[in-house]
Amino acid sequence: MTFERPFDPNAAASPDSGIFGLSDPPEDAGVVLIPVPWDVTTSYRAGTSDGPQAILEASRQVDLFDIETGRPYLAKIAMLDESSEIRRWNRDARVDAEAVIAAGGRIDGDAALEEKLARVNTTSQKLNDTVYETARRWIAQKKIVGLVGGDHSTPYGTIRAHAEAYPGMGILHIDAHADLRHAYEGFSYSHASIMECVTRELPGVSRLVQVGIRDLCEEEHDRIAASEGRIRTFYDVDWASARRRGLLDEHIARIVDELPSEVYVSFDIDGLDPVLCPSTGTPVPGGLTFHEASTLLRVVAEAKKIVGFDLNEVSPAPDSKDEWDGNVGARVLYKLIGWTLRSHASHGIDIGTMPQR
Repeated sequence: MTFERPFDPNAAASPDSGIFGLSDPPEDAGVVLIPVPWDVTTSYRAGTSDGPQAILEASRQVDLFDIETGRPYLAKIAMLDESSEIRRWNRDARVDAEAVIAAGGRIDGDAALEEKLARVNTTSQKLNDTVYETARRWIAQKKIVGLVGGDHSTPYGTIRAHAEAYPGMGILHIDAHADLRHAYEGFSYSHASIMECVTRELPGVSRLVQVGIRDLCEEEHDRIAASEGRIRTFYDVDWASARRRGLLDEHIARIVDELPSEVYVSFDIDGLDPVLCPSTGTPVPGGLTFHEASTLLRVVAEAKKIVGFDLNEVSPAPDSKDEWDGNVGARVLYKLIGWTLRSHASHGIDIGTMPQR
């Protein structure tokens, strides 16, 4: 006769365990994570397709007791298996995309490049539909659903599913980039166009509130100005100014006031100081510290309900065994989960045993 050893949250994680060393099946979990190994349209430095795996491996080193959020693991957290089909789509479409990127997206009259671009856009739409159906299925089962990318084009389907389940929701978008370009380099669903696609195509999203933005083109600046308040952008220079003057709490309060009662968080890791994510696809000087990002999430969780989230653009260091990016990504993910759970507890939502400080 064999006996199952009781789970010890203080013990070292097993090498073959799931996310954060847990082994909860998704059917029993309160939080279900969708890994999406995808970096097809990355235009500067690829590698984020390996982000979900890097986060999974690093997560086994994360202590499950969190001094701010308590014991998120008690809600049970499961990451789905990575899709070999999506991995294959990424590999094939990346070959086509690289030719288009090398031409700077200037392909008019080049039949071969136009065909490659069309294939990329078709595959990207197929990815969006697949992610949407996966997210919709788990949301219907009353799970908290998060996506782990991959480049920042990956959460379109997850955002669509949440916008249908929570019409009128807002998006808190933490990023160095505005991601409001129209079909960047010809790609309909580029990592640089995710929020343009969301605000143009998903009427269930009532407002986009952006934080950390410090790299955008004039077209994006004009797009924000013309949005009539649907897009509210808090630039990184203003965040840095508030920090310098000791007014960051007030600045965060203004950001959170712009959000509706239900919030989806889209977190691009390059919204942080690049010291924390040096291998990400498009690092930019400036950004939030780890604790500033957690504080922002805390204030959102205290005032609103976080209905879902994604974490993107984590990329392991190329040709190196440096696990820093995955390590930081895993800890950001645990904070996202923890604050999301705390927001549900504060709004009287029963999702099982909740951590308490």
